Amino acid sequence: MKLNRRQLLQASLTAGAGSLFFSQSSKGQSEPKPVRPKGIVFMVSDGMSQGVLPLTEAFSQQIRGTGTAWWQLLQEPNAVLGLMDTPSSNSLVTDSAAASTSWSAGKRVPNGQICVDEKGANLESIGETLEKEKVRLGLVTTARVTHATPAGFATNSPNRDDEDFIAPQFINRAEIVLGGGSAHFDPKRRRDKKDIFGEYRKAGYEVLGNRDEFLKAGNGKLLGTFWKGHLPYTIDQKHSKSLQKTVPTLAEMTTVALERFLQGDQPFLLQVEGARIDHAAHANDIGGILHDQLAFDDTVAKVLAMVGDRDDILVVMTSDHGNSNPSLNGVGARYAQTNKHFARIAGLKSSHEKLISKWKKNQGGLQKWQAFVMENYGFKPSAEEAEAVLDSIAGKEIVEWSHQLDNPQGLMGQMVGNYTSTGWTGISHTADPTQLTSVGPGASEFAGLVRNDSVREKLLNLLLG
Repeated sequence: MKLNRRQLLQASLTAGAGSLFFSQSSKGQSEPKPVRPKGIVFMVSDGMSQGVLPLTEAFSQQIRGTGTAWWQLLQEPNAVLGLMDTPSSNSLVTDSAAASTSWSAGKRVPNGQICVDEKGANLESIGETLEKEKVRLGLVTTARVTHATPAGFATNSPNRDDEDFIAPQFINRAEIVLGGGSAHFDPKRRRDKKDIFGEYRKAGYEVLGNRDEFLKAGNGKLLGTFWKGHLPYTIDQKHSKSLQKTVPTLAEMTTVALERFLQGDQPFLLQVEGARIDHAAHANDIGGILHDQLAFDDTVAKVLAMVGDRDDILVVMTSDHGNSNPSLNGVGARYAQTNKHFARIAGLKSSHEKLISKWKKNQGGLQKWQAFVMENYGFKPSAEEAEAVLDSIAGKEIVEWSHQLDNPQGLMGQMVGNYTSTGWTGISHTADPTQLTSVGPGASEFAGLVRNDSVREKLLNLLLG
């Protein structure tokens, strides 16, 4: 019998209660012997502010006629809800490196550092600990695999930007590494010309470079880097047949990794990151962020369906920090025009990143820009809006009181926002706590307000006892 999404969700929720399961003694009395999870899927919607979930739910209803898995999960009685407390050691606002380090190493560190403390000493990542304990680790991301969030779970670096240094550190620590970032492994692109791909092959990894190779991969260790940098935005992949053929989706990568881990007998930790949600927020790109959050949500639905008949898998969904706090603002008399404006998001056919890149290769005047936006976004900006954006792209000064928005990203966000009724507070990370939703054995560990630096201990206690 084929189940619909709600039935799959309900099945997964029924199998995974929101607290530790307890076994029965021979006398029929309950004993405090929790059934610990065999595996944990730790899912990170990077840079997801609180407003992203309801926006994505509304967008999904609008373009697909159905809701989202995460939003449905929030309404289920067996889901455990919480908030992630996100500061770093030197700022109320964390970056992804310090955030991932807090989860992995159990200590808050300065922004920009990966499993390295204030004094420059290396901290033991959770990947290093799990390697010693024979627990399998998988890292799946839409960013470069050497980027902050996956790197934080398995590497050490005093500088998050030294991704050439980070690249070889996953060897034998993470069994599956999938995402972008081939430039940091390729001897033709690395500064030191080292063949890091070759080092992975020598260590027994199958090295993959495109979707075809990925779909035909064997059952051993995998290193897949499917783009030079971050993987393309979902909105761009959706409108490109060539990208669809060559770059696997987050759901596809996660499915392959989780299938392998579920088939084995060893315990595992699988980190899954929807990274470009954060990047779209930095760019004030409402089309980019909603399409990538939908892709992340599709992955959530897939994971819940895959573990729905099991009682030994914990699934945790959260974010490392907010970013730019996107929102839907009411417009029109008694806000009657809000839905009409929001519906225009469905007509956006490109990320801001790709749109501006294409424009710079084929520049023109104000009227050409207006026509260019109309072709790609479905609306014609006013002459004043067009002039302000073009001046900002050209590096000219514009009149904008908010320094956070005095840039091409901010101006693009405002231009699109005028027609979609969406707004942004800036182009940077924010301090607000992030959503935290868990289901499965041990989910109660993630109830309430959870400090980011308490996550390591929780994960290890559940996996190792």
